[in-house]
Amino acid sequence: MRAKKFFREHDIPFEYIDYDKADRETQQAIREDCLSHGEQMSFPFVKIGDDVVVGYNLNKYAQLLGL
Repeated sequence: MRAKKFFREHDIPFEYIDYDKADRETQQAIREDCLSHGEQMSFPFVKIGDDVVVGYNLNKYAQLLGL
């Protein structure tokens, strides 16, 4: 929720999937995506361009977005 709030407050468009509410096929795709980046299953799992940020990290979000 905090990550979504950060993006909304900065007028950054984003898409998200609530893992817990997703169907099994979507959950599997998310697991594979997390693991393909060498990351553990941890949320939020944020992609900004080709970069991945695991966990709530405002400083990293801002850096990658040039804020």
